[in-house]
Amino acid sequence: MYRKKLFLAIALVLCAATAAWSTVTITDDVIIGGNCRVSGTATFANVSGIDRSGLTQDNTQSYHLLPEHWKVWDDMDSPLPSTPATDDLGIIGGTFGTDSPSIQTEDLKAAGATNKYARCTFAIPPEYVAGETVQVRIHCGMLTTVADNSATIDVEVYESDEEAGIGADLCATAAQSCNSLTLADKTFTITATTLAAGDILDIRVTMAVNDAATGTTVKGIIGASKMLLDIKG
Repeated sequence: MYRKKLFLAIALVLCAATAAWSTVTITDDVIIGGNCRVSGTATFANVSGIDRSGLTQDNTQSYHLLPEHWKVWDDMDSPLPSTPATDDLGIIGGTFGTDSPSIQTEDLKAAGATNKYARCTFAIPPEYVAGETVQVRIHCGMLTTVADNSATIDVEVYESDEEAGIGADLCATAAQSCNSLTLADKTFTITATTLAAGDILDIRVTMAVNDAATGTTVKGIIGASKMLLDIKG
């Protein structure tokens, strides 16, 4: 047996060193104690499956929460209105070929302290690595004019118990300022200790604008929103 394994090892070395040997077939098991480097293409035949745990982890991969995924926060059966009203953000489609859809407030100049909301759910996909990074990233800012007092974006995230109940807010990041005409990413870290693939997250975003002036238009805008996850596969 030792001699047979030695011959197999020699065959592997000769295969790597001799260009004339284009193919070598080994019918026995081979265990390589060190690294195995493949300079060409690796093809696996008759492989029943590769365990996900053996894959390389890809960190903070994006899963977009599209504008149409967001709902009226206290009426999940209703999509966001095309015209923001009461305490709801609105989905603004714009002109196809000119504008991309976004989520916005109405003109809040001189409206004082005003909170606008939207809500959605997100199912953590099978490739998520349990307990690893979960973040919500909102690309947001102001349109036309900044608020003369403040404008912030905030995120709340709850895990569904799948019985119409929830736990505590998992968002570990406080509200962040978005009072700028230059839209920017605002990232919110989610406590992921107990999270795993298949869990359902209930997410609410709040844009709080406080303006007392009577000048030009003051609108908040969310240009994009996404989940960032550590995954394998």
